[in-house]
Amino acid sequence: MNARPTGRGPWLVALDVDGTVLDYREQLSPAVADAVAATRDAGHHVVLATGRSVTATLPVARALGLTEGWAVCSNGSLTIRLDPGLPEGYEVVEMVTFDPGPALRLLHRHLPDALFAVEEIGVGFRMNKPFPPGELHGEHTIVGVEELAAEHVTRLVVRSPEHTPEEFHALASQIGLADVTYAIGWTAWMDVAPAGVTKASALEPLRERLGVGRRTLAVGDGNNDVDMLSWAFRGVAMGHAPAGVRAAADEVTGTIEQDGVAAVLASLPSAG
Repeated sequence: MNARPTGRGPWLVALDVDGTVLDYREQLSPAVADAVAATRDAGHHVVLATGRSVTATLPVARALGLTEGWAVCSNGSLTIRLDPGLPEGYEVVEMVTFDPGPALRLLHRHLPDALFAVEEIGVGFRMNKPFPPGELHGEHTIVGVEELAAEHVTRLVVRSPEHTPEEFHALASQIGLADVTYAIGWTAWMDVAPAGVTKASALEPLRERLGVGRRTLAVGDGNNDVDMLSWAFRGVAMGHAPAGVRAAADEVTGTIEQDGVAAVLASLPSAG
C-alpha cells in the first residue's frame, strides 16, 4: 500500500505477540499494556496477529483487555471475532486448512527424530512426541505420524532441537516443500501453513471489513511477520528483529526490552 491514508478515522493496528507484545518469558510490560489500552480506547482496531493457536492467543487478548474485536491466529489460517457474550468468548470467522500429509511425510523422512504437531482448534495439539513444557498451549494428544497426516489442518508445527534455523532454511530449500507456506522461527522451529496463507492474507479482508482504507499499522519481529510488514501502510520492525525483517519494514522501533511497540502506538494519530 503506497498511497498515503486520507481523512481521519480509526486504524487497523496489527500486533505480533511473542517478541513484540510479550517478551520471551511471556511477560507483558506495564508500558505496553497501557499503550495497547490507550490505542483501543482511542477508537483504533487493535488486532493480535500471531502464529499462536487460538487457545494460546485468548489469554493474551484478555490480559490486554481485548475482549471485543478481532484476532488473526496460526499465522493467518484463522481469523476470530472476540465477543464476551459468546460461550467461548470468540467465534471463528475465517479458516483455511490444507492436507499436511505430503509435507509431513517429506519432512519426517529427512528429520526422523523431529517433533511434529497439528493444531486442534480451541483444544490444543495432536503430536507425535511430547514438546517441551510451555511451547504449545492447550491439551496434548500423542498419536502416530500417519494419524497426524489423516485430516486437513490449519497448521503443522515442526521442531528439531538439534538443528539451527539456518539448517532448517537450507533443508526446506533442498527438499522443495510444495503447495504450502512455511515460516522458520528463532530456533529450529517451522510453521507450515496452507499455500499463500500469511498474516497479511488474513488482515487484508479484515481491513476491507472494517473500512479503514489505507490506515493500517503492523508491528512485528519475526520471519512470519515479513509479509504483514510489507502489506501495512506503516510496517514497523522491532529493534531486535533479524536484518531481513527490518529490511521489510518502513521503520524500526526499539527492542522488546525497550518497549518498542509502546512508542509506536503512542505515535498514532487520533481516530477522531
